[in-house]
Amino acid sequence: MRRMPLVFPKLYAIMDAALLKTTELACAEMLAQAGVELIQYRNKSATSRQLFEVSHSLSKFLHGRGARFLVNDRPDVAALADAGGVHVGQQDLGVEEARGICGKGSWVGVSTHTLEQVRRAAQSSADYIAVGPVFATSTKSNPGTVVGTQFVREARRLTRKPIVAIGGIAAERAAEVLDAGADSLAVAGDLWNASDPGSRAREFLDRIAAREKSRP
Repeated sequence: MRRMPLVFPKLYAIMDAALLKTTELACAEMLAQAGVELIQYRNKSATSRQLFEVSHSLSKFLHGRGARFLVNDRPDVAALADAGGVHVGQQDLGVEEARGICGKGSWVGVSTHTLEQVRRAAQSSADYIAVGPVFATSTKSNPGTVVGTQFVREARRLTRKPIVAIGGIAAERAAEVLDAGADSLAVAGDLWNASDPGSRAREFLDRIAAREKSRP
């Protein structure tokens, strides 16, 4: 049976534990109140137990507020925490292996940095494809080569799957990246470096809504 296209949120908030200034639940509350519908938790330094315990709490909390919660890197933790899915990178388990762990009802997303990786992801069962880093970013220790918005345009021509642009995206450039063909904007640093992350998330959503309203 043919899978129906995803209704994909335009803002994809990444809660990177290294950037948070308060507890994960408090940050999740900020995002949920702002209207964010898709949230990923990233914690590169947590033990497996710590990652599971926090992810389980976030999954339960966000499910009750209508937001889909994804775990970064770890499909096993995502499955145990009853998360809405997992996001994997090029060095993690592959898309099909991750789906085998999380199940068919979960979203599985994959990061790509070259057009060949985009092509492979397009042929997989990935629910969405992340491309980037679009702009320079400091939220990852080894972010890779900046690809720019032209890469987003080229990736758009290769797939009908939702494309999530990631890497150094500020609210002021939201429309530019969406106009290049992205379906969604994955944001970490621009949210958590703001004095009020909830307000910054609302600014993203307001700018996205204004762009949608202005389109013919």
